[in-house]
Amino acid sequence: MEVLGALSPSRAGDFLTCPLLYRFRSIDRLPEPPSPDATRGTLVHKVLEDLFDLPAPGRTPEQAREMLVPAWEQLLEAEPGLAELFTGGDAGPAADLDGWLASCRAVLDRYFSLEDPRLLEPAERELYVEALLDSRLLLRGFVDRLDVAPDGRIRVVDYKTGRAPGEGWEAKALFQMRFYALVIWRTRGVVPSMLQLVYLGSGELIRYVPDEQDLLATERKVEAIWRAIVLATESRDWRPQRSRLCDWCSFKALCPEWGGTPPPLPEAAVPADPGELTAEDVD
Repeated sequence: MEVLGALSPSRAGDFLTCPLLYRFRSIDRLPEPPSPDATRGTLVHKVLEDLFDLPAPGRTPEQAREMLVPAWEQLLEAEPGLAELFTGGDAGPAADLDGWLASCRAVLDRYFSLEDPRLLEPAERELYVEALLDSRLLLRGFVDRLDVAPDGRIRVVDYKTGRAPGEGWEAKALFQMRFYALVIWRTRGVVPSMLQLVYLGSGELIRYVPDEQDLLATERKVEAIWRAIVLATESRDWRPQRSRLCDWCSFKALCPEWGGTPPPLPEAAVPADPGELTAEDVD
C-alpha cells in the first residue's frame, strides 16, 4: 500500500504546539544547537538502556554512575559537536562539564527510587515501531522500553529527564504514549495494559490504562493532525502559536510573534517527518 505521509509523536506534538515550529523542523529542516537539557536526556537514556545489558544483580546505582562517563565519551565520539556545550561556540556560552555530569548522576540516582531494575527483564529497549493506518498514514517512533508479562500483557515505558507536567498538561504528555500504544495495537493486536511515564527530574511516575476507545480516538486525532499539516502545506500558511513554550524555542528569533522573519519557504515544500529513524522524544 502506498504511504501518503509519515508522522512521529514528536512531529505531531510540534504541530499541535505551533504549526510554524513544525515547518521549521520538518519543511525547512533548520539546524538546532544542542542544549544541556536535551543532551542530558540522551545520555541518561543511553545509560538506562545499557544498564539492562548487565546481569540483574549488577544493575545498581553505583554501576549506573560508573557507566555515565564512558557513555558520555561514546556520545561525543558519535556527535563531536556536543563538546561545544562545554567549550563554547555555536551552541552558546560554555556550561560547566563537572556540574552537568553531577546533574546526570542525580537523575540516574533518582531512577532507582522509582524502580528496581534488578527485578525487571524488559522485552525490548529503544524499540523502533511503525504502523500503516488504513488512511495510508505511517505512524512511527521509538519506545524507550517495552515490558511483556508471561501472560502477554504489555507495559509501555518512557523515561523523561524533566519534571512531571503541571495540572492541565498531563494530556499532552500522555498523547505520545497513546500514540505508541496505537502503533503496538495495530501491529501486535494487543492493547497495552499500562502506559508508564517515568519523570526522573521530579521522581514521579504517571501511569495510565488505555482501552480500545482511547486508541481509536488517538487514531482519529493523528489523522486530523495530518490533514491539517497537508492543508498548511498546500496553502503555505504556517501560523505561529504563541505560548509559554516559546521561551525554550530554538527559532524564536525567526518567529513573527517575536519580531522575527521566517526564511522563504522551499519551493518544493512537502509535509515530511524528518524525525526520522533515530531515537527521539527524549528530554
